[in-house]
Amino acid sequence: MKEPIRKITLKDGSVRYRLVVDVGEPGARRRQLTRTFDRRRDARDELARIRHEMASGVYVRPSPQTLAEYLDEYIPAATRDRRESTRVSYVNAFLPVRERIGAKPLQAVTRADIEALVTWMLTAGRRRGGPPGTGLGPRSVRLTLGRLTAALEMAVAEGKLVRNPAALVKPPAYRPAEREVWDRREVRAFLIAVSGDRLAAAWRLSLYGLRRGEVLGLRWSDIDMKAKTLTVSQSRVLVDGKTRIEDPKSRNGNRTLPLDDALVDALTTLRKLQMAESAAAGPAYQAELAELAWYEGGEYVVTDPLGIPVHPEWYSDEFARIRRRAGLRRITLHDSRHTTLTLMEHAGVPISIISKWAGHYDSSFTQRTYVHASDEDLKRGRQALARIHKIG
Repeated sequence: MKEPIRKITLKDGSVRYRLVVDVGEPGARRRQLTRTFDRRRDARDELARIRHEMASGVYVRPSPQTLAEYLDEYIPAATRDRRESTRVSYVNAFLPVRERIGAKPLQAVTRADIEALVTWMLTAGRRRGGPPGTGLGPRSVRLTLGRLTAALEMAVAEGKLVRNPAALVKPPAYRPAEREVWDRREVRAFLIAVSGDRLAAAWRLSLYGLRRGEVLGLRWSDIDMKAKTLTVSQSRVLVDGKTRIEDPKSRNGNRTLPLDDALVDALTTLRKLQMAESAAAGPAYQAELAELAWYEGGEYVVTDPLGIPVHPEWYSDEFARIRRRAGLRRITLHDSRHTTLTLMEHAGVPISIISKWAGHYDSSFTQRTYVHASDEDLKRGRQALARIHKIG
């Protein structure tokens, strides 16, 4: 076989060695790679490397595709059949990547580039959610690095990269903040504070272990007063500032929960109130529903006096206002879910039941993330050990 290396002489009299080798797939359109070297030996070494890698099936053909262009391909594939909020989280996670190194050819991205990206994110990468130009938290940086590592791993699997330059980049240390949860006394104080509130039933639902989106996604057709059950079948959530209807967060999120008598009474009171509000408002009741881009029908449980489902951010803010008026310790609306699942565990409910109640796929995730020990729990541990160690 004739060696595909040609000696060329430049105008200044210097000599170079030009390698021209076929790198296309068998049976596909012909593709050639051209490289020029100062020495014939270097050209031969490169030829040997290319032929060896092609024979082994690990050769990566040169491509001008940029990292940003590759991410444009990767995100739709990685988020296919996922919730829209998941797709948006991928898009947002890659924003710093696009800004700093997105214009670089995919095959030119190095570990040093990614190390520099991580350092920049930690020191000056914030663009929203705080003063621009300040550092992002370790959790945000870890999320971006994790998503980028997965994307580049896929590029390796597709034969676009020889190796993953992000694989050896160490993520910043991150220790999740301990969640604040209410004790039983504080929960009861809150329920007393909201007992006369128009949306008392909604606040009870939030202290029933439901996510905000699940509470706001409930329709009256999801509630069976006679059977005393509610069925979670959708969530009403914010994605990029816009309200959307999405499927439950996990495959166990579709679930039917039994209702206690107090919650049934609160829901019955709310339903009667809404019927009276509808009669009083006449044609104005629910008149604005048709203007809501996300609305697909049904009567929602948590609405304003004109029958319009309340905005998710208003709901969280209203929880905080009620908490302050009641003089209770500060927790977020989502912490109320942590509170409920923790108190259920303290009451002796098995973790498998708590996990199913919460709509989680994995009970170990429930135990790890949502059930929190308190100082009072440690005292009970001490008492138990005292009984175990007691002699005589």
